[in-house]
Amino acid sequence: MTHQQPPADLVTRHLVTEGSAFSLDACDPRDTGEVPDKKVARRLLEQLLDRLREQQQTLYAQDRWAVLLIFQAMDAAGKDSAIRNVMSGVNPQGCQVFSFKAPSSEELDHDYLWRHARALPERGRIGIFNRSWYEEVLVVRVHGELLARQKLPASLLGDRLWEERFEDIRGFERYLARNGVLIRKFFLHVSKEEQRQRFLDRLTEPEKHWKFSARDVRERRHWSRYMAAYQDVIRATSAPWAPWLVIPADRKWYTRLVIAAAVTDALESLRLAYPHPSPDERHELEVARTELEQEAG
Repeated sequence: MTHQQPPADLVTRHLVTEGSAFSLDACDPRDTGEVPDKKVARRLLEQLLDRLREQQQTLYAQDRWAVLLIFQAMDAAGKDSAIRNVMSGVNPQGCQVFSFKAPSSEELDHDYLWRHARALPERGRIGIFNRSWYEEVLVVRVHGELLARQKLPASLLGDRLWEERFEDIRGFERYLARNGVLIRKFFLHVSKEEQRQRFLDRLTEPEKHWKFSARDVRERRHWSRYMAAYQDVIRATSAPWAPWLVIPADRKWYTRLVIAAAVTDALESLRLAYPHPSPDERHELEVARTELEQEAG
């Protein structure tokens, strides 16, 4: 049976490599492209995950590239479940997941990139950041009072603070890319109405109560400011070496499919290959094989 292929533009329709003209209003959170339904998406996802597992194994064996996947979203957009579903079956030895909460007192005694730099993936591994340094130009921008906790000298809190942070982030991501870190950044774009429904589900179903916090509703009051901040972030920090993917998140089955396709395509773009043994290593392999074969005699 011939496998159905993902739509040719499954990734590119959501990819932002140059953000100066980007508009979040042009992105429909309910969009599912040319994928007709959940059943088709599930079948395509299974095929993509097979390819992803193969690529991850080669990435680990080659030990030259590192991969950093950054996930940002409003609450209830489905980051955790997307990460869990897309990375299912990937060898845990070659994958690292970090969820960044509010910075600790130790972390606040350092620059805001410090705690993230410590968690960067090693060569041969996939690192997943569930939230990232982008919180510093999103949450901190919406809640300006958080700046006071960062102990910055007053002379550095000028009118260009956010533009300067954009410059820092662009430079840091360019530095990582030049040192063999492939970067993909995902904004899971959920609509305000869909978020409301998901919050109500959490309040209605007892087994989901643990997912809900009163803070979630308070943050909804700042929805417009968050959307403006996300638009500015994507405009300012999209680059060919560190692109954003603005993925519709109202249909989780579509979100997961696009993420899987984007990660698989990114890995395949590296043209990964298993390392070839040197002449000395080949000799050692032959010696080992001969010894093992002789044991059978």
